[in-house]
Amino acid sequence: MQNTILALDLGTTTGWALMTRDGSITSGTESFKPHRFEGGGMRFLRFKRWLTEIKQTSDGIDAVYFEEVRRHLGVDAAHAYGGFMAQLTAWCEHHQIPYQGVPVGTIKKHATGKGNASKGEMIAAAKARGHLPADDNEADALALLHYALRLQEV
Repeated sequence: MQNTILALDLGTTTGWALMTRDGSITSGTESFKPHRFEGGGMRFLRFKRWLTEIKQTSDGIDAVYFEEVRRHLGVDAAHAYGGFMAQLTAWCEHHQIPYQGVPVGTIKKHATGKGNASKGEMIAAAKARGHLPADDNEADALALLHYALRLQEV
């Protein structure tokens, strides 16, 4: 029996990939765009609620991997990423779920052989593995999941 692993590409549009104990993989994206009349912290509360829903529907999570971004193109993106990462790590600590950040270049190199692969190349790599990602966020999460699975084998 496999471990249940959740891989996340954190952001306003979060890409996710989940492998459950039976070895099946599901993936998608979830939007945490701020709603018109909600406070700035509500997107993070919705993110935390979403994590709990995934945990409940998958009968628990054994490990979480997330894309570790070290450089952002804008201040807003950096703030959003920091908020999502803080919520994720606190949530994992609360539920005693091990978590690990993986640098972007490491994920890209594992998926494509190039540490600076483009969004299109990441999508193509996911399709080559038999997945049909809706966008680069989902493709990145799938690549991270496959990287995490390789780590589990070692």
